[in-house]
Amino acid sequence: MNVFEKFQTVIILLAVGAGLLLGQFIFFEQYAESFILPFLLLMLYGLFLTIPLRHLKDAFKKRSFLNISAIINFLWTPTLAWGLGAIFLADHPAIWIGFIMLMVTPCTDWYLMFTSIAKGNVPLSTSVLPINLILQVVLLPVYLFIFAGTIESIPLSTIGESILLVLVLPFALAHLTRYTLRKKEAFLNEKLVPFFATTQIFFLSLAILAMFASQGKYLINNLEVISILILPVLLFFVVNFVVAQTVGKVMKFSYEDTVSLSLTIIARNSPVSLAIAVVAFPDQPLIALALVIGPLIELPVLAIVSQLLLSLRKTRKEENV
Repeated sequence: MNVFEKFQTVIILLAVGAGLLLGQFIFFEQYAESFILPFLLLMLYGLFLTIPLRHLKDAFKKRSFLNISAIINFLWTPTLAWGLGAIFLADHPAIWIGFIMLMVTPCTDWYLMFTSIAKGNVPLSTSVLPINLILQVVLLPVYLFIFAGTIESIPLSTIGESILLVLVLPFALAHLTRYTLRKKEAFLNEKLVPFFATTQIFFLSLAILAMFASQGKYLINNLEVISILILPVLLFFVVNFVVAQTVGKVMKFSYEDTVSLSLTIIARNSPVSLAIAVVAFPDQPLIALALVIGPLIELPVLAIVSQLLLSLRKTRKEENV
């Protein structure tokens, strides 16, 4: 875990603050929006580059864990997100769509950091990353069509175009890069991949900075978005934490495997959804703002969850003495 991973929350908050500040100047407010998508595409290219699909077979070595995590992440979680939105966000359709988009994409990067902190099974967590990545790329348009479509009409062509631009394109380019450099593994694995692994947070932060510079005044006029989102986001994490602990006991998973399950069904992949929102809903900034605000709540929660898991580990050890 490098220093940038440790301070992701701080870096994102600084990007938000800098964006709000720059947004007070007409020049930055006017041109910032054109930088959002390029920075997100660079971030997604780097994300896809750092997850080699040749490790897909590793996920199938522990089939019970893979099946359970996939069912929770891709069947239970979208249903839970829609249900929480129906209860708390029915009067705010744009925020509801943003909330659903945030919650249907399991994390593919920083949850490993919190798994390590909580002494979970990091190799097991790493092995399911390619599966989570592929399934969310394939299923995100389905979720948008099914769940967001119940909130307001979304043309299928709009979903298709945005998925093609911000997911399929960087995904294909990343794996084309891996194929092209297959005979130069030293450069790929020692230079290129580490560079993008380190700079992902900066490309994301630059995109967030540009977004808040272009939409900062809109956010300031809609600060209630934060208070509206806090309760459903926190409830999502609480419910999924309880689900993970319950399933872990029923399936007789070890502490380490239960930690991995807990964090893979709690941590979310907001950058992927944010990129889709920027392209698919350019005239609804509240959707994108919900996807930026969500992680500001999520990251402190993940830190608390990792410490809570360590406390449970200590209690379990004391009970076994």
